Amino acid sequence: MQIHESAEDYLEAILKIQEQKGNVRSIDIVNELNYSKPSISIAMKKLRENGYIEMDNNGLITLNPSGREIAERIYERHKLLSSLLCSLGVDKNRAQEEACKIEHDIDDDTFRRIKEYYHAHVDEGVLN
Repeated sequence: MQIHESAEDYLEAILKIQEQKGNVRSIDIVNELNYSKPSISIAMKKLRENGYIEMDNNGLITLNPSGREIAERIYERHKLLSSLLCSLGVDKNRAQEEACKIEHDIDDDTFRRIKEYYHAHVDEGVLN
């Protein structure tokens, strides 16, 4: 499944907001990503047209199964990579920024191996 990095960011933001607030509206995504309202509106239209999200008459946004799958994959990568970088001594804000860059480009197999390594070493107490 090929999807643009920006679409992955939008889907990830929807998932994060949904976990934090329960409901997601376009304005929440504007605030999360610091993009303009028109940019978010255009992006939500494209995501809706491609079947990744639905928007009800009240403006509430929900992830469709395909959108949720992408969002969960990217968000998992973001959280693990951020934690890994922090455990290596990278400043938390820098780790968040770097994880955002890495999460989109890393190969699935490479991420799986990093995840296995990370969990093995966290369980051993080597990484915090």
